[in-house]
Amino acid sequence: MLKSATLFAAALILSVIAPAQSKPRARDLGVPFDGTPGPLNAITDIKGVEVGHTTLISGEGPLKVGSGPVRTGVTAILPRGRNSTDGVFAGWFTENGNGEMTGTTWVEESGLLDGPVMITNTHSVGVVRDAVIAWKVKQGHPDMEGYWWSLPVVAETWDGYLNDINGFHVKPEHALHALDSALGGPVEEGNVGGGTGMICNEFKGGIGTSSRVLDAKHGGYTVGVLVQCNYGDRSQLRIAGVPVGKEIPENPAYGRDQGSIIVVVATDAPLIPTQLKRVAKRVTLGLGRDGSYSGDGSGDIFIAFSTANPGAIGSKGIHHIRMLPNGDLDPIFLATVQATEEAVINAMVAAETMTGINNRKVIALPHDRLREVLKKYNRLVK
Repeated sequence: MLKSATLFAAALILSVIAPAQSKPRARDLGVPFDGTPGPLNAITDIKGVEVGHTTLISGEGPLKVGSGPVRTGVTAILPRGRNSTDGVFAGWFTENGNGEMTGTTWVEESGLLDGPVMITNTHSVGVVRDAVIAWKVKQGHPDMEGYWWSLPVVAETWDGYLNDINGFHVKPEHALHALDSALGGPVEEGNVGGGTGMICNEFKGGIGTSSRVLDAKHGGYTVGVLVQCNYGDRSQLRIAGVPVGKEIPENPAYGRDQGSIIVVVATDAPLIPTQLKRVAKRVTLGLGRDGSYSGDGSGDIFIAFSTANPGAIGSKGIHHIRMLPNGDLDPIFLATVQATEEAVINAMVAAETMTGINNRKVIALPHDRLREVLKKYNRLVK
């Protein structure tokens, strides 16, 4: 118990000393991206969406299972904020299934997401899932039909290259802290929350986010994306169309494609579940722009939700909903592709070099080298 409390205290300290978006982002380095971002260029540009992290970092040196080193955490995304019991329409899709996202059988069947989306490491899915149920009970609200019933959505990627993943360091209180500390506004990126120990294209990876705002002609809707990226082959990495991975080949983590990515898409556009599933599928095209080919060992799993139609998914009476016609979805699809592409690069730009178990070191994407490569290919914009 003392050890768990110490790690939890460390997580709280990290949250204080690492203010959201205090680091440069991809656009700050001169990386060109298509589309118009929202004010925060984050998933929280969708009104009501809140994000919280618990970051666990402690210990160094040789792996001692149960003792560390620890490089892990939890991230929470709340579609309508902590104080809402109103669900949202949702859809999900998996490009490659070597991973887990609990609760998606019911999302597929019902088209509803009733609660947060949580992201953590592979071996902590169970404890986070149970913590979400406890959190919902503590909130004092039954589900829409009056029952204390829940199938939480909890997703994972594997951080065992840097983290003592079999030490089970994520505890219920860490999931609860991520939920209770969730806020709108700027979102911390890089080595935070569930992304703490993750690796992307054999550089340090983690949490990243981005958004796109449609023009007035297409409704002015916003699409936001948050990724936990832990996938990719260095040689395939492309940034703004430039083969950055081939230009910066040194110090790869694995020498091959390994890992997974979880992507959460939010929008305020009035979409129904079948349309949201179509949106989730377009995430694959954004990842393809960054060089992903969805390797055999990868869990590429995506969920999309809409904050439109508040109150429309209760259990009684006739519900009147709004929806875009399918013929008007193209701008939403394009925004999803663009925001996904940028969110991954934002995660890599924000991440910092990390040393984990057995002194394994994963380097961050070097900002100066990135700028040099973009300039070489005439893609640097500032």
